[in-house]
Amino acid sequence: MKKLLLLTTLLIGCKTEPKQAADQSQNKLPIVGTWKLLSGTLIEKGDTAVTDYTKGTSFIKIINDTHFAFFNHDLTNGKGPSPSYNSGGGRYTLTDSTYTEQLEYCTDRQWEGHTFPFTITIKNDTLVQQGVEKIPAAGIDRLNSERYVRIK
Repeated sequence: MKKLLLLTTLLIGCKTEPKQAADQSQNKLPIVGTWKLLSGTLIEKGDTAVTDYTKGTSFIKIINDTHFAFFNHDLTNGKGPSPSYNSGGGRYTLTDSTYTEQLEYCTDRQWEGHTFPFTITIKNDTLVQQGVEKIPAAGIDRLNSERYVRIK
């Protein structure tokens, strides 16, 4: 009798766990994942600069349930004519299509401690985020539009 009770308990326990895991994955925010930046457009003081992030550089953004981090570096291991590396991260909030980053860490330290609201759209594997980046003390006031593709 004890063996039957133990076996029944184990079977019931095993049967309910996959449902719980499925429920948790269904509640995952659509923005959670790893994203590769394809292109970015900055508009500042009437000037527009478009950057193709698929040539000569690699830029990814990793977003979990509470935090984001980004990493960008040149593809020449710092040995080319324009060596570069930058990174940053912090907490974020997402309310409807408003994605707001609270930048806590950044290679360019003057960006730390600032909040940047963006409007996002996600369609299939593409994320577009657009918003104003403003840091008055640094003279930064620009519209930033970025297009990412999901890599995971």
